[in-house]
Order: sequence, then C-alpha cells, then structure tokens
Amino acid sequence: MNVAIGLVTSLLGLGFGWLWERGRRSRALNRKAAFFGVRPGETCLIVLSNKHNAPGTAQHRDVRAVIELAMLAGELGCRVTVESGEFRGSNADRTEFCVGGPIGDSNIRTGGHLAAHLPGVTIHPYNGGPDSVAIEVGGDRFLFDRGNQEYALVAKFTPAESSRPVLLICGQTSAANQAAINFLRREYDRLGRTLVSVDRYCIVIKASHLTTYGIHRAALERDVSATAFGHE
Repeated sequence: MNVAIGLVTSLLGLGFGWLWERGRRSRALNRKAAFFGVRPGETCLIVLSNKHNAPGTAQHRDVRAVIELAMLAGELGCRVTVESGEFRGSNADRTEFCVGGPIGDSNIRTGGHLAAHLPGVTIHPYNGGPDSVAIEVGGDRFLFDRGNQEYALVAKFTPAESSRPVLLICGQTSAANQAAINFLRREYDRLGRTLVSVDRYCIVIKASHLTTYGIHRAALERDVSATAFGHE
C-alpha cells in the first residue's frame, strides 16, 4: 500500500513538474512574442534596405540581419515575406520589421516611417562633419564613430491603418543594424520589464568596439520614447 502511494505521489510530482515547466516556457514565449509584436501562425513582413546608393543590392550584414529576424519569426511560429525598402502600402495584418536607415535612399520606407510616426527624431545626412550620420532625438545627438561607437534607433508603433505593429531598426551602419537585432533577441525579456510599454517604444542601442568584438558588445543607451513620438 505504501509502495503504491509512493508511486502515485511520484507520478503526480512528475506530472506537476512537467506542467509547471511547460507553463514557464509558454509564458516566456508569450513575453517574447509580445515584445516583438508577433502572433504564432501569422506572417511577418521584413523590409530590407538597399546598399548605399546601389539599388537592387544589399549589404552582407543586412542580409544576415534578415536571417536573424527570419530565425526569430520561426522560433515564434511565424512565416516571413521579404520586400525591398521601396515597398509601398500598409503592413496591414502583418508585423513589419523594417531594417536600415534612410540615408542615400538605402531604405526609403524608413524615412517615411520616421516622418509619419517619429517627429522627434532626425537622422543627419552624411556630410563629413562631426554630426555626419548622427541620430538626433529632442536635441540629443548620438554621434557616429565608425567601428568604435555606433548607434541604432529601434522603435515599435502601430500605424492607424494597420492591425499589427512596425518594428523599425534604423542603424548608422549595417553593422549597427545587426548589433541591435542581436541585442534585442538576447535582451528582450529584460527590456520588456524595463520599458513603460512593450506596445509602443523607441530606444537607442549603442554598439561599441565593433572592430574588436563585432556585433556582440551592444547595450541600451537610452529610452527616448517620450521625445521621439512627440505629440503623435
């Protein structure tokens, strides 16, 4: 009798343990999906920038960034379609990942998103001066120092005409784009607990010492949500 009770207790313990672990994994997956704005079973739209002043071609790192995003979508049970930065129209019911900055018409769609939804953000053009390619938010400038210190603006918002959000990754270089995506995949849970809302946010990510550490030394520089969105 005692042996039978012990066996039942063990089986119940294993069952509860399995259910708890399954629930833990499900909660973690839901937090990840909420941060990136996707739902399992949906299709995600990835908008890829052109190589600077070279329509129809893409930077090697931006292609790798798209692969990372496709892997992320796969982890969350989503399909993907890919368009160039010249894509027009609404993202409608597809979560959109828009990668790359607007300088040199690399990603025209990024420029449109910035103008329509992020009035507090300015991307300075390439001019050879100290503010060349700088990201400016509300008067604060994040300066470009190639290979040493580069920045990426990451914003999530839902256009009025869409039912799913846009996640914009606007880096000063393709390396900054990839560093930002790598950072988001790694730190989404911590960021989700830090940000006021995971439904709408704008943050600046800093990638340091890229010539030594590649894309792997990236960190949150600042949450600029309040200033970036202005009075939208």
